[in-house]
Amino acid sequence: MKILLATVFDYPHAGGLSTHVTTLKAGLEARGHEVDVLSFSDISPVSQNLLAKGPSFILNKLSKGSGIIWSHHVRQKMLYRLIEQHKSKGYDIINAQEVFATLAAVETGIPTVTTVHGYMTYEAISRGSVVEGSRQARYLLQKEVEAYTKTRKIVTVDQRIKNYVFEKAGVEATAIRNFIDINSFKPDKENRLAYRRKHGFAEDTNIIFVPRRLTKKNGVIYPVLALPQVLEKYPNTMLVYAGMGEAFQELKSLIHEKGLEEKTKLLGAIPHEAIKEYYALSDIVLVPSVHSAGVEEATSISALEAMGSGSPLIASAVGGLKEIVRHEHDGLLVEEKNVDQLAQAIIYLLDHPEIGQRLAKEARRKIEEEYSHLAAAKKYEEIYAAALQQ
Repeated sequence: MKILLATVFDYPHAGGLSTHVTTLKAGLEARGHEVDVLSFSDISPVSQNLLAKGPSFILNKLSKGSGIIWSHHVRQKMLYRLIEQHKSKGYDIINAQEVFATLAAVETGIPTVTTVHGYMTYEAISRGSVVEGSRQARYLLQKEVEAYTKTRKIVTVDQRIKNYVFEKAGVEATAIRNFIDINSFKPDKENRLAYRRKHGFAEDTNIIFVPRRLTKKNGVIYPVLALPQVLEKYPNTMLVYAGMGEAFQELKSLIHEKGLEEKTKLLGAIPHEAIKEYYALSDIVLVPSVHSAGVEEATSISALEAMGSGSPLIASAVGGLKEIVRHEHDGLLVEEKNVDQLAQAIIYLLDHPEIGQRLAKEARRKIEEEYSHLAAAKKYEEIYAAALQQ
């Protein structure tokens, strides 16, 4: 098949959706398909700024939420024109990665499958982009329903999102949990010391890694709140964040307030390829997600990558994290927002590195058996084939 993966967002960028697209593309190509990606990044920077980003910024200043509506609307139109320009390539199917990409794809007449990565409207509320109950929030939800009813098939990345789609639009979806390239994200601990030297970390430092976008739902403040307890027993500990987001300033202020500047490092957004080295040099990986405005973590790609990379994982017992982590077998689960429990889990693994190694070994086994990008690509292939039969 000739397959087009389409998104109204930038590609590539730091985040789960971009990682999903890259990994799915690799899996589909390994199975013999031709795969292209079209995204907002394929639009000229001048058009991006003049038509989407600039007006969106101004409109948001005038009325909260108006800017995001404008931006989505313009991005949809731009993506539609892009797809039309590439129609000569003879795509059999488009796999749209979100609501407005779906609406653009459907308009071209090419059979469309939609992957739903989250709860678009609720996530916009959680980020503070729109106000709950506002006209803008109602509009976004209306567009969700429109997209879910117009596309031929829907794939969701976990069971809860599948239930959400049915609840909002009355449409049955297929849940295919997120996945990783198991050949790319694999244990690399033999290079641990080399990576530490490369990135400026001492050999004997306990490195706690948080590979998360800095958003409220990702619970990024809680490792900082837990760190003082850890430092009491293990003063040679460093908390390292990889990611950017709207909670950056809040996190930075909290670090300053707690006097933890020397014990934390904010890397910002780093290339997906480079993040592998941080998994390898880390002692523990944290995925401290929380419920926020009705939004909860799906099947976290960061958690899967950590489990595939040989680092013991501590995650919050929310959403899809509860599906992928079996407590005390291939990782540790802690109650969301429970600072004491998070601190004690970190201390426990630092006290017992052999247990961390066992958890990491079992986690890798699970990833190989259940979360391979090649197995996921086969499932998507079956969905595409079914969509073409409609």
